[in-house]
Amino acid sequence: MTDLANRTVLIAGATSTSGRVVARALLDAGARVIAVGSDQSRIEALEAELPGVVGERADLTDGDDVLELAMRVHARVGDVDGVVHLVGGWRGGGGIAGQTEEDYRVLERSFTALRYVSRAFWNDLVASPAGRIAIVSSTTVDRPTAGGANYTAIKAASESWMRSLAQGFGKAGDTAAAVTFRVQSLAGLEGRLAASVVDLWGTDAAELNGAVVELTA
Repeated sequence: MTDLANRTVLIAGATSTSGRVVARALLDAGARVIAVGSDQSRIEALEAELPGVVGERADLTDGDDVLELAMRVHARVGDVDGVVHLVGGWRGGGGIAGQTEEDYRVLERSFTALRYVSRAFWNDLVASPAGRIAIVSSTTVDRPTAGGANYTAIKAASESWMRSLAQGFGKAGDTAAAVTFRVQSLAGLEGRLAASVVDLWGTDAAELNGAVVELTA
């Protein structure tokens, strides 16, 4: 078991409401926080709001951009001990016939970002004595609907990727863990999510790795 003192955690999608709340909680727990977003002005606003946050702009759906991000992060702060992936969004409705390709492509960006970011920082997480990666998924993975078919398909793919990461961590040792948080809706649960993220560094990796945790009010 360990804690967050002197740990470095990267938040992807950090300028969202949940990203700001998670960043504050990690800072309060003693972590160094790398806040990644796609809008420079919002990153600068977050740095002003939360002194100590290290802001980075990157297009996480561009593999080359993510590799350049990793190089900058390593140069500025060194290896990371954690990744919190909060890139996402909702599009849906209209039943099966209403599941458009445009909506799917927009939603797919979150899965693409997860794949790029987890690969870019894989060696960091494996080498860390307390590597952690977490995503926010949806309870609809177990209870899919016709109107949310695109959305749920992407969340299911993301959860499958996380299980693959967990298996890889297990083969590499017993210090890293991949954890999936599920919510029905994240609105109103930002504080609960933040506390749960902080708690990842107070629990043994072997107990966490591959876990799916449902967050409720």
